[in-house]
Amino acid sequence: MKVILAQPRGFCAGVVRAIEIVERSLEKFREPVYVRHEIVHNHHVVERLRAKGAVFVENIDQAPTGAHVVFSAHGVARAVVDQARARGLPVLDATCPLVSKVHAQARRYVGRGRSLVLIGHAGHPEVEGTIGQIDAPVHLISTVEDVAALDIPADQPLAYVTQTTLSVDDTVTVIAALQARFSDIIGPDTSDICYATQHRQTAVRELCKHVEVILVVGAQNSSNSKRLCEIGREAGLPSHLIADASAIDPAWLEGKSTVGLTAGASAPEDLVVEVIAALRALGPLETETMDGVEENIEFRLPAELRDTRVKVT
Repeated sequence: MKVILAQPRGFCAGVVRAIEIVERSLEKFREPVYVRHEIVHNHHVVERLRAKGAVFVENIDQAPTGAHVVFSAHGVARAVVDQARARGLPVLDATCPLVSKVHAQARRYVGRGRSLVLIGHAGHPEVEGTIGQIDAPVHLISTVEDVAALDIPADQPLAYVTQTTLSVDDTVTVIAALQARFSDIIGPDTSDICYATQHRQTAVRELCKHVEVILVVGAQNSSNSKRLCEIGREAGLPSHLIADASAIDPAWLEGKSTVGLTAGASAPEDLVVEVIAALRALGPLETETMDGVEENIEFRLPAELRDTRVKVT
């Protein structure tokens, strides 16, 4: 069997930064650090940080007075920020800078008197955080059908932003429908779309041309990981989202000589290594890594943590 690895795969710069903020906070403050929501959508990452002293909560009220609080990579609503400020809690904001950029764009559009449309998935923490950052109504849509159902006049000045875990390819038809229906509409340039989402989806599309089955390492609540799996299925390949090596069903591989392997943006590389080891245990195996984009983007840490050195795991 040959395993072909997608390039790029796994951690993006926003995830690396978020995990490092928790790691450095634990190192610097030498006390429990309270993280609102999962820092990133991966159970293994969360459990590793929990073992080091991080305490994960869903509500700021669960953090004791004086505790250091970290906001997850997905971002939070202004009400959460205000709540932490009112309680005097020291906050370290691990919101992905690309998510923060969406927040800033959305506020600018609304400030110019435009109605705002957010393309994203209802209930996703990033979507909830973005909506909560805007002091105006936000119209949440995800499909072309949602565009038709918008109760907004066709000549109303409009702007749109998108959830960062959606790629240009994911949103192109929805944006086209918006542009066809509304006469005065603006939105971010395609260069503002999350680079990591686009790169990983492009890599999987190329991977699908060379393999018979796709394995995606990632969590079930990870939007970008689920999308990678969907892309494989759209290409007509059996595609499986697995949390780790223990989830592999050997029946998936019967009669298959080529397996494509990738990982969502919040899945650590050691889980990919463990999957390869599990596949090797099933029989002779060779591995190959596709040509692809080499990502070298790094995001700056909060100033108060830049003097603390830890290794992200």
